[in-house]
This record gives sequence, C-alpha cells and structure tokens, in this order.
Amino acid sequence: MAEATYALVRFQEPGDSKARAGLLINDRVLPLDGDINSLIEHWDTTEVQLDALAASADADTGLPRAAVEILAPVEPAQVLQTGANYRKHVIDLAAAHREPGQVEEEVRVKTAAMMDKRAGQGTPYFFIGLPTAIASATDDLTLPAYSNSHDWELELAAVIGKTAFRVTPEEALEHVFGYTMVNDITTREYVFRKDMPAIGSDWYRAKNAPGFLPTGPLLVPAKFFGDPQDVQVILKLNGKAMQDESTQDMIFGVAKLVSEASQIMPLRPGDLVLTGSPAGNGQHWGRLLQDGDVMEGTITGLGTQLIHCKDETIESSKS
Repeated sequence: MAEATYALVRFQEPGDSKARAGLLINDRVLPLDGDINSLIEHWDTTEVQLDALAASADADTGLPRAAVEILAPVEPAQVLQTGANYRKHVIDLAAAHREPGQVEEEVRVKTAAMMDKRAGQGTPYFFIGLPTAIASATDDLTLPAYSNSHDWELELAAVIGKTAFRVTPEEALEHVFGYTMVNDITTREYVFRKDMPAIGSDWYRAKNAPGFLPTGPLLVPAKFFGDPQDVQVILKLNGKAMQDESTQDMIFGVAKLVSEASQIMPLRPGDLVLTGSPAGNGQHWGRLLQDGDVMEGTITGLGTQLIHCKDETIESSKS
C-alpha cells in the first residue's frame, strides 16, 4: 500500500482563539495534540503516529478545511534570510543599477561570471528577520504609510527539524524537517541608509513591519516534498505572473545554506531558513505594491498564498 501523504498546518476553529496543530489530508484537518514545534522536535516518535493517523483517515475524519482558519504553519524562534541567492535575479539587478555609459550586455556577462565564481568559492549572505513579522497565507497585508516602495519576494523556506550546529553540507538536509513558503515583503527605499552610507543595509526597517512575512499555508515534511532544488516559484500580481523561476537557479542550494547558517549559530527545531527570491520582483518591473493589489503565490507542493494589499493611509481614513 502506498504511503499516505500529508502536510502539517496550524489552525483555529470558529469562536476559539486557541491555535492548534493539525494534519491536513484529503482537504480535511485532523486536530493533533501538542504545538507545532513539539511535533517537529519529537519527529522521531510523532512521525510513526502521524503516518498511521493519515493511513487510517477517511472522508469524514477531522474537520473540513473550509471550516477552520488556517494560520502560519510555523512558530520559529529564529528567522534567517538569504540575500542575492538567485543567479538571474542578481544579474538583472546589476543590469538595472549599472553606471551611466555601461553597456547592459557587458554588465550581464561580467555579473554572470562573478556569480559562477561565487557559487564555487563564495559563501551565502544572511541577515536576521523577526518572527513577529510572520502572518498567515491569507492575512491582508497592510502597506505602511511611511513609504510607497513595498515589494514582493516569494521564497522557499526550509524548516529546521533537529538542532544543527556546524554541520556539513552533506549532513545539512538530515536536519531539515520540511518546507514552507514565505513572501519576504521589502520596503525598497529603506534597504540602504542614505544618511549613513558606510553602514550599508538596514534590514530591520526594510523587512520587519507587521505581516511582512506571509507564511504557509502548508508545512510539508521533507519526505513528501522531494528535491528542494527542483520546484517552481510563481508569484502572480492581480493575475499576471511576475516571478516564475525554478529553484535550480539558486546560487547556493538548501544544503549549503543550512550548513553555512549553522556555522555561526545553532539552528533549533522550528527555525526558518529562507532561501532567497528569484527574479521578477516589483523593483525589476518598475511596479511596486499598491492598495487593492492581490498577490497569489505558489511553490510546487506547498499550496497557495492569496494576499490582499491595503494601503494604511486609505484604511485609516475609512475608520
């Protein structure tokens, strides 16, 4: 008999403020005991139990998915984010920001050679995100009034399953529990400090507003997900595909990212490691997020995000 596949979710029932972990199978949510991080941390015992539960589930088991509110599927203590990790994305950025007089094709060729060298000899670029920025895959996104330069960046995220500290790339995937999807919203004008250029980037202001990390809806165990280096990342804005790229375009794969991140700090069960965003963000298109925009995000096997954008200034004027 084929193994029953499933995903993990977090959810709330109507009228109940308590968040619960659940097993999603055949569009039914089966409530589970324990919080999501405990299930992940003790996977050596919970895996067998959940496999058996999934195998015994029928059409009437649990709750209809439509009858509950699906929350972000993870509650990480740490969120590690990766910058400039898709080859085409970096080349596009270099071409867009080339100096006056530079020939675009020459910039592209030079940048491509740099990225190939970096893939073989370099290391990933990490920065830290705040767990408080996490929202669900359907929460409205409030666009803060302090800027009109908010952008999208859909990403595959690895969820750590067991503590990883100074692990090798060959060992790294053994420490990954599974995968989810994150839209890493960015306020472009805040990325670099104009008043202190020597300081460089300001990721705190650029990326950590409330709801700036729409996450989920699903947490898919690694054994059901397949090869993380061969899935498609697609973000549509108002029905038009803006990002549509394979994770094959990553400069550093998931194993390298987890390994390198673990060299500095221990990664704990439930932590998120974002893997970078492919080409096609709003800055590339010259079209940033506006009131009324709808973002639809999909990554192979990880469900669908549907995020409605609301301008804070307009919303405040209605109240």
